[in-house]
Formats: sequence, C-alpha cells, structure tokens
Amino acid sequence: MNRLLHLIGAMSRIERWAFASLSALCILSMFGLLRLFYTQSTVLVPSKGGIYIEGSVGELLPLNPWFTVANDVNRDIVSLIFAGLLKYNPQTRKIEPDLATMDVSGDGKLYKLKLRENLYWHDSTPENPHPVTADDVVFTFKSIQHPQFPNTILQQNFRGVTVEKLDSRTVHFRLDEPYSFFPSNLTLGILPARSFEGIPPAKLNQTLDFAFSPIGAGPYALKSIVQTDLSTEVTLERFSRSLKPDYQLERIILRIFPDYPTLLSDLRNLDGVRLVPRNDEGEPIIPKRFRAMNYTLPQYVALFFNLEKPSLRDEQLRLGLQLGTDKQAAAETVHESFIIDTPLLEIDVADWRYNFDPQSAQGALFSSHWNLPEKVRLQRLLEIREANDMGLLSLDPVVLLDTGAVLTFTGSSVDVKPGSRVNGIPLQPLPTQSGAWIVGLPTHGGTGSLRIGENLIRLTNEKGATMDSFYLNRVTDPKQYRAAEGEQKLVDLFLASRDGKIPAEERIAVQDLALENGMLRRRTSEDPVSVRVNDAGEVLSLTLLTSASPPSYRRVAEAISEQWAALGVKVTVEVPETQDAFQSRLLRREYDVLLFGQSLLDNLDSYPYWHSSGVQKLTGERRDLRLDAYNLSQYSSFKADSLLETARRTRDENERLEALQELREVLKKDVPAIFLYSPLYTFAHHEDVLGVEFGTLSLHSDRFLTLHRWYVKQDRVFQPGKSWLSFLGWIPSLFSGGD
Repeated sequence: MNRLLHLIGAMSRIERWAFASLSALCILSMFGLLRLFYTQSTVLVPSKGGIYIEGSVGELLPLNPWFTVANDVNRDIVSLIFAGLLKYNPQTRKIEPDLATMDVSGDGKLYKLKLRENLYWHDSTPENPHPVTADDVVFTFKSIQHPQFPNTILQQNFRGVTVEKLDSRTVHFRLDEPYSFFPSNLTLGILPARSFEGIPPAKLNQTLDFAFSPIGAGPYALKSIVQTDLSTEVTLERFSRSLKPDYQLERIILRIFPDYPTLLSDLRNLDGVRLVPRNDEGEPIIPKRFRAMNYTLPQYVALFFNLEKPSLRDEQLRLGLQLGTDKQAAAETVHESFIIDTPLLEIDVADWRYNFDPQSAQGALFSSHWNLPEKVRLQRLLEIREANDMGLLSLDPVVLLDTGAVLTFTGSSVDVKPGSRVNGIPLQPLPTQSGAWIVGLPTHGGTGSLRIGENLIRLTNEKGATMDSFYLNRVTDPKQYRAAEGEQKLVDLFLASRDGKIPAEERIAVQDLALENGMLRRRTSEDPVSVRVNDAGEVLSLTLLTSASPPSYRRVAEAISEQWAALGVKVTVEVPETQDAFQSRLLRREYDVLLFGQSLLDNLDSYPYWHSSGVQKLTGERRDLRLDAYNLSQYSSFKADSLLETARRTRDENERLEALQELREVLKKDVPAIFLYSPLYTFAHHEDVLGVEFGTLSLHSDRFLTLHRWYVKQDRVFQPGKSWLSFLGWIPSLFSGGD
C-alpha cells in the first residue's frame, strides 16, 4: 500500500487525474458487471405485503354466509372472511377440499368430511384458542335445517340430508337419494357455534353484532368498517393459518360506492373496479394503466313462455316465435355478444338448431292456431268462390245497391220445378223468354231482403229443401264497391299464382296482401303487419313482463316487442316500478312471457329450473306460493323430468352428458323458452397488481378464489444452482456468448 501511495505521489498532476479516472471506471465496470450478473442470475417472485383497494357499487348488508344469496357485494366480502368445507376451483372447474377432505360412498349417499388439523377462527388467541371443530360444522348445517330458519331458499339445499358428528373433526352427511351435485352445497362458509349461543333459529338473521363484526376461518379477517363521504370501506387483513396456499396481499380494502359516477370520481385511489360500467357504444370505461378482464358466468337471459296460458300451449306458435326472434339484434341493443341457444351451458352449443329464420317462422305460425287476418279473409273468399262456382245460381258476387232498390236476377227453369223459391220469394216465369224465371230481392226489409255485407242466398224446391246457395256481398258506397271488386281480382290473381298460370314475377302470396276496412288489397312498404287472430276472432296479444333491474332488460324487451310485431303478434311490455311489485307478479305467474335471467352456479344444475317440481302451484292463496318455484315457464314433461333426475343422480360423467344431450333435444322440441344471451362482465385492475387470473367463474366473488396468486410486491431470488459464488465462473460466458 505504501509503495502504491509513493507511486501516486510521484505522478504528475495529469497522471494522477488519469489514474483516478481509470480507477473509477474500473470500479463502475465492476458494479455494472455485478448488476448484470445479478439480473441474469435471478428471477422476480411475488413477495408478501402490500394493499389492494377495490371499488364496487352496491350496499353493504349484514355479513353472514347464511344470508348473502342475493347480494353480490356481500358475497365478495363473505368469500374472504369465511371458508367452507369445500371450495370451487375456477381453474379446474371442480369442487376441491378447503377446510376438510371428503370421501363419498359407492352408492353416492354418504359423504364423510374430515376437518384438517390446526384450523382456528379469527378470534382465536394463544391465551384463548378457538379451533374449528365438528360442532361448528354440525351447528352450521343443522341450523339451516331447522323449520324456523329464516332462509328457505338455502334450506332446500339440505332437505333429506342427515348431519351427524362422528368425532371432533369428522362429520357425516347422509342423503336420502344420490345427488352428484351435493358437494357444491358444502362450499357454504362455516360459522362458529360459540358466537350464536342462546339465539333462536328464527332470529339468526337478526344477529347484527356478529354480522358487522364477523368471525370466520377464511384467509382474511375483518379489521374495520368505516363510512366515509364517498364510500363504505371494509378493511380485511391476512389471517395466519395452516392451510395452503399462502396469500401475498397483506390487506384488502373493499370500497362500496352508491353509484358509478361517484366511484369513477375517486378512481385514482383504487387498484381495481369490480364491475366496470360501459359507455353508449358498449365499451368498458377503462382508465389509463388499468387492464380489463372480460368474463361470463353460468347465466342466461331468456324469454320464458307461461305454458299455463291457453294461447301459448300452441307448440307451433312458440316455435314460430323462436324462429322469428333475432337474438343477435336484440342482444346488440345492450351490447351483449355471447348468444346462447340452450340452458344446458356445459354441453356443446356450436350446432344451433334455431337460428333466426323469418321465412321458417312464418311457416310455423301458418301451421299454428293463429293466423294473419289477411289469410283468414283470403281463406273465406276462397271458400265463397268454391261454393259460388258450383250449383244453379249464377250472379256477380258483389253488388252495389242502395236501400230501397231491388236486386233482380234470372235463371233457367230447366232444373227448377214450379213452387221453387229464392230466399223464400217464389220464382216467377220470365214473360218475354220461354224456359226462364225471374226474382227480385228487396233491400228495405221483409222476406228475402238483402242486408249490407255478406248474404247467403238460398234456392229451395217446392218442399223447402235447399237446392243451391250463393254468397253475395252487398255494398251501398261506390268506394266500397271498387274495393270489393278489387278484392275479387286479387282472389283471381292468387288462384292463378297458386296454380302457376302466370309468370313468377307476377305472382302473389298471403304476405303480399293487406286488410283494410275488412277487405283485401295489395300491401305497400308502409303497411304494418296485422295482428294474428284465431278461429274465434281473438287477437294474439301477449304481455311481456320484465324487471326494472338491470335497465338492459327493458331495452331487450322492447326490441323483442318490435321483432314479434313483424310476425303479427301484439306485445305489451310491462316493467313494474318496484322490485317488490315485480317479485309479486313473478311468484303469481302473472305474465304471458317473462324476460329474466337465471344462474346455474358452479354445478351447472338445471334441475330447479326445468323439473316439474319447480312449477308454481297457483291455488289463489298467497300462503301457497313458493319462493323456490324456479320453473318460470310452468314447464312439465315426464321425459325432461326423467333426464334431469338422471343428470343429478349419476356419478358417471358419460351417462350425465348423454342425459343432457337428450334433454337438449326435448327442450328444442317443446320450446318452453327462447334463450337469448349470457351477460358479459368486465373487471379492471391497475397494471401494478400482478398475477390476476380468473379461470371459469360461477359467481362474481369467485375471482377471489385465485387471490392467492395476486401480488403488488416482488423480490429477486437466485435461480437454482446460482449464487454470488457463481460470479467468477459467469465472467467467461460474456466472451463465449453463453449464460
């Protein structure tokens, strides 16, 4: 060192400056090499810590897994605070163990659930441990089964199920009948029995102290609920537990806003937006540095035909409406694009049967009991023409006669014997012509008089037996006469068209005719489609009921109304002002057609919606109405029931798919509903939030089932086989082109 200092001291000023610069360059180069080595030899990995803040629109209600069926905001929070015995995996689309492992008996009736070791509730402390036990599991599910439990919709999932504790960690669920979807019911969050001691089952929904300070066994525990000027903030903190996987985010803050404008005004303070609103063009409103993720749920929006209504029992009518519904156009009015054709969402839907086909729709409607009035009128005129062309009476089918005038006509006496009459008036020999007769029919009343409109003229013999009849249309206005004459010419043209006696470009069909003042004329482009009628003259008028929420339902209903008007169906769209009013009409089945959505959840079970057990029994008594009567079409089919039961019962996936394929064909034939689209949703997160993956969701809250993959912090770690000791061996690779 002394020699180095002496050497430096002997240098000139320029030499010392050069030496210092060279030394600095060497040191900087070394740091650069070290940094490059570190970068190439390490990888970024998620690191624990950080806060994720998400905004949503809605209302915070009591946080209890028993009572969150209809509140998606609450589902989000509950899904993080509470854990079930099992959980849905959106990546594999299967039900997997969570708090417990599961064994199923060979007959599919006995489910054995065994809790994992070292499970604790959020209020557990070293001084006062609070483990999750079989008693908590039994309490959770037996409370649901109690007759006074205040959630009958959840209660139906556990009818016919016996819950039995075997030991401190093991519970048996015994079913009366095999039910392959039963594991989905065990994803419900477990509740601690200790928190509900002394509370009657009928008042479990009134435990607000627990509901706003919930204690669960999920990955996050409630820290606070704070009301601010803009939102309600629910803060959750990571809970240390023995279960895998580990969660990275230290804190989750869920901010609940009253509306989207308020949420968007505070977007700079959010890391994610639960359901992103869309602009008038249907594009999600995504700010800079946010990433959008589109997804669908196992849901569909459909037009449910109320098969209790006599008019809708006509299968050809339902088929015609199906074929005449342009789903794509209806969905595009609300910027939806995922069109569906079946409620069985787990099977292939590529080979549609019911594409939009207006011509086939008219054919199906032609075969129904409901016809365009033009067809009814034309059919009547053809029948009259056929009747008039046969027999002894011969005269013009349309006459212009004012009241007081007399219609005089003659005929041959060859086929008529003395004493014959026309409309009760005796025939008189024509004095100026041998072998002919004459008769005058009055228009001012009395025997044989002709009324305005259609008249049936009868020729009877001397014994009063009818020998011939003729249909005569009497008009008193010249304009009406010209219209009636034109109508007769259209009949001639139609017959010539039908028989192929005129060129194709000159032919006409029923669709080319319009009805005006009860008479046919040529249709113009400005003519609306007439409303169909049945044989009794009743018009085809349907009430289409839908909900005010979401607002898109009204727009779709109005689009459907316009489409069906083009088919000759009068549709009245009704949207009750309040949700209670809508629910009342829904329960009472007070509609002809219902535009509404249904969700199949993770098990994709269609049984509640199409099995006859879900039909509402309409006795006229309010107390007899069932909240769980989900069969909105009042559809009943022995074949469909059998296939639905097979799909529920079997544990053989091939047998289940075969049953569903056959069921699809049954529903195609019966047409109990028209299935429109599956709603598309958008979630957005800041680009600094990494690892966000969804998979196949069944609920909006399922996005948090992959929350363990999300992170905002990262660390660098050496790749396998690499360390700082590898630095010297790495340097030659710079010159050899290798690692």
